[in-house]
Amino acid sequence: MLPPLLAEAHQLAATVVMGTHGRRQPGQGEEFWQFRGAVPGDPWRSIDWRRSARGDAHFIRQREWQAAQSVLFWIDGAQSMAFSGDKSRQTKAARATLIGLATAILLIRGGERVALIEDPDPARSGQTQIDRLVAQLAARESDRDYGAPASRIFPKGSRAVFLSDFLGDPEKVGESLLRAADRGVKGALIQILDPVEEVFPFDGRTEFRSMSGAIRFDTLRARGLRAAYLDKLAARKDRLQSLCHKTGWNYLCHHSNENAQPALMWLYAALEQVR
Repeated sequence: MLPPLLAEAHQLAATVVMGTHGRRQPGQGEEFWQFRGAVPGDPWRSIDWRRSARGDAHFIRQREWQAAQSVLFWIDGAQSMAFSGDKSRQTKAARATLIGLATAILLIRGGERVALIEDPDPARSGQTQIDRLVAQLAARESDRDYGAPASRIFPKGSRAVFLSDFLGDPEKVGESLLRAADRGVKGALIQILDPVEEVFPFDGRTEFRSMSGAIRFDTLRARGLRAAYLDKLAARKDRLQSLCHKTGWNYLCHHSNENAQPALMWLYAALEQVR
């Protein structure tokens, strides 16, 4: 599954215009970024006299910030992510992997370092690291119905991306976000759901089973469960958004029948906002 997904991820990443990348802010570096007007308190040695000589104002030459950052990814590989309500539609796992890999490709093109959250080694840059991510994702096996982020000490000031349906224990996700916040780590969380999970189209006698088969529930009146189910789903979304607001993260709900490009562009922009 992963080689075709990797090719699709490269194609998806190529649709994002890279006119500017993640370092477009002033700081230490060699590359010229922009001129800005001098203000009281600026040292005289910072003034660009050649540019200032063109008029009556003084200008400061700003360089582009060039310190690479680490971005850690949690791409949920639990059994629940293997669900698709239609055979012609990607599973939630495939969509999470697609968006995650495309984002990692864009970040590495911008000079950043990436890694999976479960990888004990430091984040790295370069195409070799993308290949490493793919190998790690392909080797994962999980018999759990629902996933949770691996416990890890985040590098201070790094960023993180969580891609999951977040239908498991919300406490574990909350703990991970709070640990990240304690280390000054911010990021983005994308909840990926199949459209069937949003509308609950079931009626009459129905057997519900978890993807692993460990949980089963039979009912003769599935329609009667719809309101309670939708209320619980809405409450879960609200809780995730509240956690993100509390910790300075960004939240998006994405459906697996939607085009992946808007979600990728949202995620890439969200990571820039939390620098």
